[in-house]
Amino acid sequence: MPEILVLNGPNLNLLGTREPGIYGSTTLADIEQRLKERAGDRAAVVLRQSNNEGDLVSWLHEAGAAGAKVILNAAAYTHTSIALRDAISGAKAHVIEVHLSNVHAREEFRHHSMIAPVVKGVICGFGPLSYELALEALLSAD
Repeated sequence: MPEILVLNGPNLNLLGTREPGIYGSTTLADIEQRLKERAGDRAAVVLRQSNNEGDLVSWLHEAGAAGAKVILNAAAYTHTSIALRDAISGAKAHVIEVHLSNVHAREEFRHHSMIAPVVKGVICGFGPLSYELALEALLSAD
């Protein structure tokens, strides 16, 4: 069974309580459960979250080496991290970038993604469904 790694960056451990007007009331545990149910026997879903950039870089390296597919919500690191961009590119990881909110309808600094040029696609603005759409895209990709 293929593995899909779901990597979540800083502050996503606060989902459900952090700015519910923007991010909703769904928790990261809720998202994990929905993804596992949706994947069924098609893939093993492994969810990880860290507030530390280095952890995300290491996990991307591992995913690339293992040939695992990745759903990545890099959160604020999306807009600042050359290290994540280089990890995705260097490890040749198969990554889809996701965001709960529509980053293009928010503050100007959120409009630019450092990682978008090196991922397979970007899904944003659909709340927790963004993760499920990314899962379906990864499961249907070669």
